[in-house]
Amino acid sequence: MLTLFTREMGKLRLVAKGVRKLRSRKAGHLEPFTQASLLVARGRDIPIITQAETIHANLPLKEDLLLLGFASYVVELLDRFTYEEGENRSLYRLLVDSLDYLASGDEPGRVLRYYEVRLLDLLGYRPQLFQCAKCDEDIQPEDQYFSAEHGGVLCPKCGLEFPGARPISVQALKYLRYYQRSSYAETARAQVPPGAAREMEAIMQYYLTYLLERGLNTPAFIRRVRNLNEPEGGKPDW
Repeated sequence: MLTLFTREMGKLRLVAKGVRKLRSRKAGHLEPFTQASLLVARGRDIPIITQAETIHANLPLKEDLLLLGFASYVVELLDRFTYEEGENRSLYRLLVDSLDYLASGDEPGRVLRYYEVRLLDLLGYRPQLFQCAKCDEDIQPEDQYFSAEHGGVLCPKCGLEFPGARPISVQALKYLRYYQRSSYAETARAQVPPGAAREMEAIMQYYLTYLLERGLNTPAFIRRVRNLNEPEGGKPDW
């Protein structure tokens, strides 16, 4: 049983019969993070994959433990937010591009933050970053608060009224805004300081966890791998 995200039909659950056999011709084309062309037959209950051919294997994602974690995060986030509800070519393109960026060696923090922001846009959860999500006043160039419950930034006055709101620095907010309004190519111009990168990651995890009503599995795995690779006392970013 496999879960795939397809260009024509969105998220699907299919059966690949015999794929675990050593001589299976389909097995190598149905590995995680692989973009493939499939021939599918209608089964009694669940569609059956009869043929598979690799389009893009994304091999680097399977050869490095950290890249494996980053790619797994991309896939897990999409899986948690989507249902088997039909075609969504924009989400498909975002998935394919994000895995390609990771496999090509782009900076993972940049890839993941851009992916999160675009995913939220496409799913209708775009966070409000330019006006206070409570009083609608324009956000000023100063430290603010972020409220997952209100879906965006709160000005200092409103933020103090909600104990669950989290502080967000003007620097981290500036980069989140830039990612939200820019193309992926344009985000390469932003040299995000490590402190702001960690803060952006924490804010996005807070918001995503609230929306999903549960935590994700892959961030903890990524942190463990990072800690193994970092010198003692280092503070990993992803």
